[in-house]
Amino acid sequence: MSKRKQPAVVDLFCGIGGLSYGFVSEGFDIVAGIDNDTSCKYSFETNNNSKFITKDVNNINGKDIDELFGNEDRVKILVGCAPCQPFSSYSFRQKEKDESKWKLLYEFARLIEETKPTIVSMENVPLLLHFKKAPVFSDFCDRLRKIGYFIDYKEIFCPDYGIPQRRTRLVLIASLLGDIRIIDKTHTPENYVTVKDVIADLPSVKAGETDKNDSLHRARALTPLNLKRIKATKEGGSWKDWPETLKLECHRKKSGKSYSSVYGRMKWTEPAPTMTTHCTGLGNGRFGHPEQDRAITLREAALFQTFPKDYSFIDETKAYNPSVISRQIGNAVPPELGRVIAVSIKKHLKEFKKI
Repeated sequence: MSKRKQPAVVDLFCGIGGLSYGFVSEGFDIVAGIDNDTSCKYSFETNNNSKFITKDVNNINGKDIDELFGNEDRVKILVGCAPCQPFSSYSFRQKEKDESKWKLLYEFARLIEETKPTIVSMENVPLLLHFKKAPVFSDFCDRLRKIGYFIDYKEIFCPDYGIPQRRTRLVLIASLLGDIRIIDKTHTPENYVTVKDVIADLPSVKAGETDKNDSLHRARALTPLNLKRIKATKEGGSWKDWPETLKLECHRKKSGKSYSSVYGRMKWTEPAPTMTTHCTGLGNGRFGHPEQDRAITLREAALFQTFPKDYSFIDETKAYNPSVISRQIGNAVPPELGRVIAVSIKKHLKEFKKI
């Protein structure tokens, strides 16, 4: 379809563009991404043929969004994933909450009220549904319904949609046109995409090495002690496989038994664990390669997040900080999840003859 007829999408909290890329793959036009993290600009713009606007959502109003959409007679879609740290499992265990953080979702609702795009999508962590101290999600839905939106939302277990990691996300889509639905599951446990499906064909690298043909296929170095630990860990295993001489003091305590995945290896025949901002560190979860004696590389993390191999994360003419790239990858919406949302919206727009 011509660009004038393509639905126009503005991506709030866009990061490096995982959500946007899913929409691009389904023929949507990403007119802009907005985020206050300037380190994401290169990846977002390079891969999504769009412009990155460095701005805090608290300082944006409806007029700003309307100007990005333009005056053309196009379907307007506002999407976003507000940073989810205030709704994480860790945050739920803390007695004191930073109320300014969950205000981001209220800011998202404000912008929807001020712009009234045809379609809205919001993606976040499932615990948002159970946040009792501040009912931010129910407030968000109530505000949308009051201005005429039809809403559908559900918790999506990513392997059910072909995403090779055990990530569960809350996805909401809403429309001013009428009833809208998230598409049905595309996979079952019998055909989940596994670790082996995703990374088995990559070249072997050792801890501390980088593949000469792929600067992103880079494994963090290990201390001699941690190298002994990973060698003592079987596929799918963890620190529980180690002899007592290799265990940390915290593992010997009763409370340490709850951290069963720390220093763990993945299993070839299952989806990977949820990618986090520290997923390339061996001690941060079950991020050990199934058989090579190292943690997963940046490339492997990106593939588990369903970024294609040609997605550009770094400007090869400049030095880069691997920790920054790891954070960007871990924070990203998996592009394939973005595509699931885009397919759901495209199906809806076709039903209402808007595309």
